[in-house]
Amino acid sequence: PIPLHFYYSTTPVQETVQELVQTKQTPVYIVHFSQKAALEQANALLSVAIASKEDKERIAELIAKFRFGPGFGKALNKLVRAGIGIHHAGMLPKYRRLVEQLAQEGLLKVICGTDTLGVGINVPIRTVLITALSKFDGARSRRLRAREFHQIAGRAGRAGFDTAGTVVVQAPEHDIENARLLAKAQAKFGDDTKRINQSLSSKRKKAPEGFVGWSEKTFDQLVEAAPEPLTSSFDITHSMLLNLMHRPENPVIAAYRIIQENHESPARRRELLRKAIGIYKELLTGGVIERTNTPDEHGSYLRLTEDLQDNFALNQPLSAFAVAALELLDPESPSYALDALSLIEATLESPNQVLYAQERKAKNELSAQLKADGVDYTERMNELDKVTYPQPLAELIEQAYTTYKQSAPWVARFEPRPKSIVRDMYERAMGFNDFVQFYSLERAEGVLLRYLSDAYKAMRHTIPDSAVTDELDDIIEWLGELVRQTDSSLVDEWEKLAAGEDTATITAEHASSIEEEEPPAVTKNLRAFRVMVRNALFRRVELFADERDRALGTLDEWCGWDADRWADAMDDYFDVYDDIYTDADARSPRLVSMDEDTAAHPGVWKVQQSFADPEDNFDFGIRAEVDLAASDEAGYPVLKILSVGEF
Repeated sequence: PIPLHFYYSTTPVQETVQELVQTKQTPVYIVHFSQKAALEQANALLSVAIASKEDKERIAELIAKFRFGPGFGKALNKLVRAGIGIHHAGMLPKYRRLVEQLAQEGLLKVICGTDTLGVGINVPIRTVLITALSKFDGARSRRLRAREFHQIAGRAGRAGFDTAGTVVVQAPEHDIENARLLAKAQAKFGDDTKRINQSLSSKRKKAPEGFVGWSEKTFDQLVEAAPEPLTSSFDITHSMLLNLMHRPENPVIAAYRIIQENHESPARRRELLRKAIGIYKELLTGGVIERTNTPDEHGSYLRLTEDLQDNFALNQPLSAFAVAALELLDPESPSYALDALSLIEATLESPNQVLYAQERKAKNELSAQLKADGVDYTERMNELDKVTYPQPLAELIEQAYTTYKQSAPWVARFEPRPKSIVRDMYERAMGFNDFVQFYSLERAEGVLLRYLSDAYKAMRHTIPDSAVTDELDDIIEWLGELVRQTDSSLVDEWEKLAAGEDTATITAEHASSIEEEEPPAVTKNLRAFRVMVRNALFRRVELFADERDRALGTLDEWCGWDADRWADAMDDYFDVYDDIYTDADARSPRLVSMDEDTAAHPGVWKVQQSFADPEDNFDFGIRAEVDLAASDEAGYPVLKILSVGEF
C-alpha cells in the first residue's frame, strides 16, 4: 500500500486543480457523485492550462483514427485533446477504454469521474480530489460512510511510481464562497465586527435545499475511522445451476458444496438450499433438465434436455418465467415477434435513465398537445400524472407472473418490469444514435448500450429454437449487429469468451492499441443489414406520415432531397389519400422490395418502400439506392433517395 497524505481544501475546485497541476501532483482523479457533475466540471476545466503543447500533439496523434460518435463523442474528443479525461458508467465502453489507455500513457493530467471507478480498472492516479463528503444514494442524501471514503481515497498513489499518494477533500462550495467574502470584508473593515457582519448579512451564501453538509471535523473523523465490516451478498441463480450441469462432476454435490462454503450465515445457507431445490424443481417441471434411469460417470441422474440449443442459458432471475410465458403467445399473430421481445425485456434490469427519458418525452408531447387543445392547467396535470414509459403486454405479464409464482414461490423476490426500449427503437425504425438524440440520452449512452447488449444475449440464450420465427430471428440479428456497430467490444468479447478464448488474451488485445478496433463491415451480416435497410426506409415513412419535412430534409439534403422537396412529395400524396398507415402491417417486409443484384448495378442495392394507404393500393412510395461501401464505412445503411411519389 502507498502511504496517503490527506488535505482539506477551502479554495474553489478549479484553483485546487491548478495548484495540483503546477506542483506536479498529477494525474488527478476528481470524484463527483453524479455523471452530470463530472461532465460539467470537465468542461469548466477547459479554461485551465492542463496539458503541455507536446502532450496535446501526442494525444492528437494517438486518437487520429479513433471514431468519435455524435453527441457525447464530440464533447469527449474536445476534452481529451486538452488533457482532460472523463470516466463513468454512462459512457460507451470504447470511450472509457480510450480514457484508460491515454491515462496509462501519462497524457491525461486530470480525469473527472464518479465514485464508482472500479478497483480492477487500470487508471494510474497520484491524487484523488473528492468534491463532496455527502451524496444521494438513490433514496436519500447522506454523508459518506468510512468504507466508501477509504475505498475512494485508496485509489491515490501509483505503486512503483509514487512514494505517497495525495487525497484532497473540498469544503462545501457555499462555505468556500462565504470564507472568501469574510476575508474580503476583513481586509476592508479590519477588526470592526459590526461592519463586517452588516456587510455579509445580505451576501452570505446558503446551503442548497436538502443539502447534507460536512466540515473539516467530518473530514478528520472519516480519515481516522475504521471501515465498516463487509457483508456477503451471495445468491443462487438459474444460470449458476445450469452452468454446474456443464461441469465434469455431479451437479448436486457441486451445488451443495457452493451453498455451504461461503460467508453467509447458517440461516441464510438454509434459505439458499431451499431456493436451489425450488429452482431445480422449476427446471425439471419446465423440461429444461430431466432425470435419467442410470447415473453418468460422475454419479449424476440429471442431464440437460437434449432438444435445447447449445447456447441455451437462463441468465436473468426471471428467464424461466419468460420461457413459460412464451407459450401464451400466438406464433401466427403479426405481433408475435415483438411480443416475444417484450417478454424478454420485462425480465431485464431496468435502465432507469432511459425509462425516465421515455416518460419525460411522453409527458412533454402530451403537455404540448393538451395546451394546443386549450385544456386547463388542473386537467392537464391530472392527465400528465397518468403518463409513464411504454409498458407493452403489462396486463398479460402481470397475470402470467401471478400464476407462475404460485408454483415457483422463490421468484417472488423478482418482479417482471414491462418496458419497451429495444421494441421502441425497432418500432420507431431508429438506430442507436437516432434513439440517443430522440430521448436526449447523451450522458447515458453506456447504460443504453449495456441494456441492448443484455437484451441481445437474453434473446439468443433464453428463447428456445422452437419459439423463434423468421421475423424474431431478424430482430435478434438486427439487435446484435446494432450493438456491434455501435461498440464492437461488448458483443465481440462475449462471443470470444463463449468460444473459449482466454480472458487475459482478450484484455491484452484491447490494451495494446489506442486505435479503435473496427467493427466488421455492416454488409457482411446480410440478414441484419436487410432489417437495417427496411428500418431506414420505414423511418422515412413515419416522418412522412407526421409531415415532418424538416426532419426528412436533415436526413436527405445531401442527396438533393431537402425539406421543400419532401414537402412537395407530401402534398402530392395527401392530394390523393387522407392518411398513411404506420402500424405493424405497414412495416411488413412485403411492402419493401430489394434488388441486390450488384452485377447489374455495382456497389448499390435498388430498394423500394410502398406506403400503406387507406385503400390498399400501395401505389405511392420511396425509391432509393443503398450505397454498400458508404454503409460499411458509416456502420449503418446509407440511402440515396431517387424518387418519392406515385409508382
